[in-house]
Amino acid sequence: MNIHQIDSQQLNNKQTPFYYYDLQLLNETIASVKRAADRRGFHVHYALKANFNKRIVKHIQSAGFGADCVSGNEVQFAIDNGFPASQITFAGAGKSDAEIRTALQHKIFAFNVESIQELEVINELAGESGVTAHVSLRINPNVDAHTHHYITTGLDENKFGVPNSELEQAAAVLRNCAHIQLLGLHFHVGSQITDMNVFKSLCVKVNEWKNWFEERGTQIKVLNVGGGLGVDYHQPDEQPIADFEAYFEVFDKFLERESYQEVHFELGRALVAQCGTLVSRVLYTKSGVKTNFLVLDAGMTELMRPALYQAYHKIEKIGALPDSTPINYDVVGPICESSDCFGKNVSLPSAQRGDLIAIRTAGAYGEVMASGYNLRNEIRYVYSDEIGHS
Repeated sequence: MNIHQIDSQQLNNKQTPFYYYDLQLLNETIASVKRAADRRGFHVHYALKANFNKRIVKHIQSAGFGADCVSGNEVQFAIDNGFPASQITFAGAGKSDAEIRTALQHKIFAFNVESIQELEVINELAGESGVTAHVSLRINPNVDAHTHHYITTGLDENKFGVPNSELEQAAAVLRNCAHIQLLGLHFHVGSQITDMNVFKSLCVKVNEWKNWFEERGTQIKVLNVGGGLGVDYHQPDEQPIADFEAYFEVFDKFLERESYQEVHFELGRALVAQCGTLVSRVLYTKSGVKTNFLVLDAGMTELMRPALYQAYHKIEKIGALPDSTPINYDVVGPICESSDCFGKNVSLPSAQRGDLIAIRTAGAYGEVMASGYNLRNEIRYVYSDEIGHS
């Protein structure tokens, strides 16, 4: 249930800060993704890096999605939490030998390989283990995602993927790797993308490189186009579920593929962002020379995104009266850093010590990025099925 449907007294009885997860919205989102993907025969892997809260992950795994992992520990976590190895992909520009061995041991679906040297290392380790590693070659398509530069991954200047200039060499290395089987091609241009034209441009690049390999006698079974679909951080209640129909329709319409080819996606934020809210309590109100402050008991240690790349989250006062007079506040946390700020000049009803504040759309890259900096307590969480409503 929505955070504003909850009896505020029940929330007041909870120790803050905590993440509140709306499981009904999560399930509705999962169902929407599944309908849109299944209709087109698409395969979805959930990007564990977005949120690996075990209850959240269980709902996603139960829907039959695979897992997209970016560390050896994520691979092991996916296995331990019910994802079949045959549906696990392993991406990341810096896979260690130990992580590669873990994935080889479990015989995962595919490594998304990001450099020629990584191909050679996986081939060597697979040979030592007596197995064949299935890989998808990640190609940097040089497509501008028109998003924050920290979460853009598909430009020539980014560290991800094999650049176009090295593909001839990569193809030659693959032919000489006795312990590697090329399964497909992998692409990912960035995160929080709301312009569908970006994905249309990606399709054009995928078509080009698929044809490039096939013209050279290499059959491509899997086209993994990554993820990146954005969500509405500004009006989370108006569009709580992303438009998966429109998203998948772009690929269905513009991606050229043969009957034997599979299309795979790696979605994270779009599945879980809106179901999570960070709930915090006002510790102090403070009038400065140029602004008013709300000092919360949650900080950048609980939600890193605003400090890391100036990300916007809608901030609301829980239980505010409709006719409350708004005041502009800088909403800040208790951490000894000036970057510990959730929002500047935020218009909110007049607040006082003890009031509850909701920081919305925090289900992705929230809990998973929490830290113990300043020896902060481990983050807590509350689920919608554990609490009543008004």
